[in-house]
Amino acid sequence: MHFRPSESLLTPAMRDVLSRMARAHRPPFHMLTPVQARAAYEAGSGVLELPKPVLARVRDFGIPVRDGHVVAARLYAPSSEKLPVLLYFHGGGFTIGSIDTHDGLCRQLSHLAGCAVVSVDYRLAPEHKFPVAAHDAWDTLQWLAGHAAELGLDARHLAVGGDSAGGTLAAMCALLALDIGLPLALQLLFYPGCASHQDTASHRRFAQGFVLDEVDISWFFNHYLRSPADREDWRFAPLNASHVDDAAPAWFGLAECDPLVDEGLMYADRLRAAGVPVDLEIYRGVTHEFIKMGRILPEARHAHADAARALRHAFHLKNRP
Repeated sequence: MHFRPSESLLTPAMRDVLSRMARAHRPPFHMLTPVQARAAYEAGSGVLELPKPVLARVRDFGIPVRDGHVVAARLYAPSSEKLPVLLYFHGGGFTIGSIDTHDGLCRQLSHLAGCAVVSVDYRLAPEHKFPVAAHDAWDTLQWLAGHAAELGLDARHLAVGGDSAGGTLAAMCALLALDIGLPLALQLLFYPGCASHQDTASHRRFAQGFVLDEVDISWFFNHYLRSPADREDWRFAPLNASHVDDAAPAWFGLAECDPLVDEGLMYADRLRAAGVPVDLEIYRGVTHEFIKMGRILPEARHAHADAARALRHAFHLKNRP
């Protein structure tokens, strides 16, 4: 196999994960239908994850949105206390992923931070193209702000978070919250998509063989977007927002060997320039999706702990041992 210079950046454990993936000979997402890709992602989603923490409260419920649809949601809480809450949006290129594929991660965040997490199953493309996912995300945040008390949660302390496409939705919600004066304690962003086009140096450097291939990114976005014009909409590309002043403090967890790393850095810089407090970690030698590989990668476990620390700080929760 031809060795590329970028591969020298990978940790031995990450390189081993990629070798295993190559030996499995699974068809890439862009060779599948969206339904097949969802099933494949679901089947593999827990293979490299840590054992799931047992929590005091895990409850499925529904959140109504603007067109009458009810979005499935799952509440996680480590106790029956009135806890602050993180609204979490899963990754998957707006096309795959679900509450179930991110169940382990949401349990980890709830357990480690000592806060509640509400994970939502926003609608996916191509059945539901842009801006349906954006509408679902924003509507669920507004609903949670008004109904948290009914779930036994503290509506005064809300945060938004997500990974990849879910990070895009979280960043979008943090900006929309400004328009209605909804205070958010934190935006927790694992390798968010932030730019209109895949034209950064990291997109070129890590275009193939680093879990998230460019051909798959294009496949996701071609399903999600109605036309090229949608790429310029700031709800798809937060870097295009007219202003980000006074947005909620941000925590970024980026992967060094990820096509999206440059645009994550660019958005963090944009927030910092506007005076928004930003805490940013780059996890060296790992790829996109690494936060769901805690069984193998210490960097995933570090990222879970760092994100939990950011949540505790934002929510004024005591440090846990």
